[in-house]
Amino acid sequence: MSAEGPDAAERARRWLARSRLPAASGIELLAGDASDRRFVRVTPEGAPSRVLVVHKGPIDPAALPLIAVADLFRELPVPVPAVLGTDAGLGIVVLEDLGDETLEDLLARLPAAKREARYREAIALIATIQEGGRRLADAGATTAPPFRLAFDAAKLRWELGFFLDHFVAGYRRLPLAPATRCALEAEFRTLAEEMADEPRVLCHRDFHSRNLMVHHGRLYVIDFQDARMGPDTYDLVSVLRDAYAPLDSASVDRLIAHYQGLARIADGVALRRRFRRTTIQRALKALGTFGYQIAVRANDRYRAAVPVAADCVRDATGRDGRYRRLHDLLAPILDGIGS
Repeated sequence: MSAEGPDAAERARRWLARSRLPAASGIELLAGDASDRRFVRVTPEGAPSRVLVVHKGPIDPAALPLIAVADLFRELPVPVPAVLGTDAGLGIVVLEDLGDETLEDLLARLPAAKREARYREAIALIATIQEGGRRLADAGATTAPPFRLAFDAAKLRWELGFFLDHFVAGYRRLPLAPATRCALEAEFRTLAEEMADEPRVLCHRDFHSRNLMVHHGRLYVIDFQDARMGPDTYDLVSVLRDAYAPLDSASVDRLIAHYQGLARIADGVALRRRFRRTTIQRALKALGTFGYQIAVRANDRYRAAVPVAADCVRDATGRDGRYRRLHDLLAPILDGIGS
């Protein structure tokens, strides 16, 4: 059973019937993320709307990361949508409806002078996730799925391989000479190993402006089910080097300093070095995802983000002599993309 649009709508109608809500309730397919899940808003007559997360097939609510991580994040505490119910057979999780405004939408209409306040709010959530994760770990409460998953070297290398397969070969259709691919894989291996060796904190994993909803004036976090342990800069890079809402370098530097204060990090130079390294890996991983979505799934929603992510890679590899070889290897791949 797939969760494609028509099937998702049909399952939403079946859920409405089982819930004994009015059959005339509105059903609206919502823009989704890069996963196989679909999102459906149902608006019952005379009752609050809900968002149904429709999975590919039946689910086991007790083993579903979406529910477990929602419980964990509320404990941290981080604002997330309430889980209002499930239907295991239909593969549906029922969530509180947070509306349609993302941080990306809000930033687009805010004057420049007010944008950094919203970024500081987002960074405060990152600090809460990290500090709350440490608190739970110190208390021995580490049975939730995110504490058993990590950005280890194998995972990070796999993501960089995804870039080669789905951005370079799939989207760009560029043949790589064996020696070039070997050299890139060697650089990626070193990058992954260095990131994996960093002390790990609890990470959302996809903390960008499309996964931060503006609800009743405050930010709520969504798409958190893949949370895991990883570098302290991972979520910070996700929001400050966001391909959907690019920031100028001066703002990025001020906001890194803001995070440094919240997280009580003494060495700002080392923090920025880690930030550059994570930017390279995260932006390459994003390009792989964008390439896959565009070339394989014919999803143009990500096309405008490609030049922004490419610029992030060029900037981060060009700023640090440590990455000169990687910068030169990537130059022909990224040629003609971005500025």
